[in-house]
Amino acid sequence: MDGLEGGPRAAPGDGPGGASGCGAGAGTGGGAGAGAGAGRGAGGGAGGPAESVAPELRPLPLPVRPGVGRFLVLLAVFVCAACGLVYELELVALASYLLGDSVTQASLVLSVMVFAMGIGSLLAKRLCAHAAAAFGAIEAGLALIGGCSALALYGAFAWSGRFPGAWASGSSGLLIGFTFVIGVLIGGEVPLLMVLIQRIRRQEAGGAVADLFAADYVGALVGGLAFPFLLLPFLGQLTGALLTGAVNACAGAALVLGLFHRDLGRRARWTLLVLNAFVLGLLAMAATHVGDFERAARRAVFGDDIRVALHSDVQNIVLTGGSGKPLTMYLGDGPRVSSADEGAYHQALVRPALAGPHARVLVLGGGDGLAVREVLRVPGVRVVDVVEVDRELLRLARRDPLLAGLNRHALDDPRVRAVSADAFGWLRANRRRFDAVVADLPDPRQTAATKLYSQEFYGLLKRALAPGGRSVVHVGSPGRDARDYWRAERTLRAAGLRTAPYAAHKGRTEWGFLLAATPERPPLAVPARPRGGFGARELRSGARRVAATRVRGLEPSTLVSPRYGL
Repeated sequence: MDGLEGGPRAAPGDGPGGASGCGAGAGTGGGAGAGAGAGRGAGGGAGGPAESVAPELRPLPLPVRPGVGRFLVLLAVFVCAACGLVYELELVALASYLLGDSVTQASLVLSVMVFAMGIGSLLAKRLCAHAAAAFGAIEAGLALIGGCSALALYGAFAWSGRFPGAWASGSSGLLIGFTFVIGVLIGGEVPLLMVLIQRIRRQEAGGAVADLFAADYVGALVGGLAFPFLLLPFLGQLTGALLTGAVNACAGAALVLGLFHRDLGRRARWTLLVLNAFVLGLLAMAATHVGDFERAARRAVFGDDIRVALHSDVQNIVLTGGSGKPLTMYLGDGPRVSSADEGAYHQALVRPALAGPHARVLVLGGGDGLAVREVLRVPGVRVVDVVEVDRELLRLARRDPLLAGLNRHALDDPRVRAVSADAFGWLRANRRRFDAVVADLPDPRQTAATKLYSQEFYGLLKRALAPGGRSVVHVGSPGRDARDYWRAERTLRAAGLRTAPYAAHKGRTEWGFLLAATPERPPLAVPARPRGGFGARELRSGARRVAATRVRGLEPSTLVSPRYGL
């Protein structure tokens, strides 16, 4: 096992005993050689002239035995791969939270990053003669950019909201920019690590590549598991990304300044030392101010009257208002409920569904308790089951004085049984029948909610209806999102339900609803009590208004062919 001494020297051909280098495509080499390009490919040849100039490496004594040195390089590969995947997942998750449509965001981030990794591998060919210094600089830059990317993107989202369309254009470009730069830096790692590991002990190119990729893939597995199960739930996105950056910087600095310090000139050593100290200091300072940053960003998004701000396992929940101002609840980063108009919405949602039999009622979603409040106002209701995926929302609806007052403590009523579960999975396991089913669910364009507007879901909903039972579904605004509204209507019919479309509005806000039953089309009516609010006249007017928006020729949406937003 050869150590190497002095810096690498370029040679116009193959070294006499075989050389290690990095190149594009199949690479170059006589004896044991390795190359890495845009596809992270590697190859070697026996004898023959070299296709490109490769650095010939001279022996250099290591501070540890070659076997230990090789292990340390592979350990660095493992750690850097884990950090790299965390950066990717963090960008995907944050873009999904802020922009919505997680499938599009994941496709965009991953495709741009893989392309950028290929660019990074090609660019790394020029750095192989100074592999140790280049690797140290790349890891410091990756730690800084990857660690701070979540802060920068969330800040852009929060403060660019003052400018119409800024997030939709400028900050989307910022997301792509971060993705591309991080991908280029990640792509430059493997070619340089190939040079470094070959300088500890030369081996056949295929074996060296196999060792590197094995460590790389195992590290990616650990990073992929650490993000959703450790970093996100215990630290959050911002602190988790900063901690990942710090680990990344420490791993790169320890490898280069510890194992390969003799391969660096004095100036290079001091430059890397100062650079890494600066990066770690900046990350540490950012971590100590994450709380202040989040509060300032929330105020920029939601205003100054924030009552509650928490991050559940499902979403961000922010409650604003009180002290004479309307109570508004944000789920994700968009308003979901406002006390200024929620009464009109929930009356229109619930009353037509309870115009028939209604002793046993199922509410899907509705964790804020407001739909349940309207259900309990109708005489004759004996049992109400509530299925809400977010247990923190259920807790907040019970414990926050203003929200609990708004829903009239409906979730504490002895007739109400609330469970935290996914509506699709709960319906699939359910064997009970209900007289009325109220679906108060997120918008179908949100990827996580698309299955709750699918033909399969509506088939489960139909199975849960007792004879003569009714179901109601809220689907956006017929005037603004006519295709989504009528696609949901077509999907209900494909599941074997007959529909009665109608709408409601307050001021400029419009809501679309679909009343469904089987085997006959449900008549549009409201219960005799309670009186006031949304009544028969408003129901007839809403049915006439929504009929004018009908879109024909739409295909139903299914689990494997989601069609909302098309």
